[in-house]
Amino acid sequence: MKNKPKLLDRKTAHIFNCTFGDGVVIHGNVTLTNCEIGDGVHIFSGCDISDSVIGSGSVVKYSVIEKSIVGKNNQIGPFSHLRPNSKTCDNVKIGNFVEVKNSTLHDGVKANHLAYIGDCEIGDNTNIGCGAIFVNYNGKIKQKCKVGKDCFIGSNVNVIAPIEIADGSYICAGTTITDNTNTDDFVIGRVKPVIKPERAKKYRKEK
Repeated sequence: MKNKPKLLDRKTAHIFNCTFGDGVVIHGNVTLTNCEIGDGVHIFSGCDISDSVIGSGSVVKYSVIEKSIVGKNNQIGPFSHLRPNSKTCDNVKIGNFVEVKNSTLHDGVKANHLAYIGDCEIGDNTNIGCGAIFVNYNGKIKQKCKVGKDCFIGSNVNVIAPIEIADGSYICAGTTITDNTNTDDFVIGRVKPVIKPERAKKYRKEK
């Protein structure tokens, strides 16, 4: 991989000690350091990628990637952060304001919005909802989570480590989960809302 990438703005593309496959496109305002970039990768403006491998066909937008491995045909960003020792396999989507640290995301995993994935392994084709948090630190030690394949982790779910979520589990939005699940379990843990009719008008007047 001794090819030269297509640089759309040579003055603001900063490249140090990298190798490239065929058909790589790099926009301006990009910094690449000690990287291996596969065939057909497209790196948009605003990316800072260091000590990492980016697999063929992947697209990276406005993101920071450090000491990580990105598989083939990934979509990373915009505004994602892959911290050290992160690995995404093939056809993975990491979206807006998603942070991944010391974790492996297997084929087809999707985490499109506002999530923290730390110290865990996520199985094939699992969906991580908006606002989901893998709670890996209890104030003293960091612990791991394992999520099986074909799972659904709903919006605003807290996954409290250490825990194992089995294949096919469905964790409903707003749930805090602290126990292991079995295959195809449906988990819901919400506080039932209290509705007080016509109280809003009185509350507004008091303010």
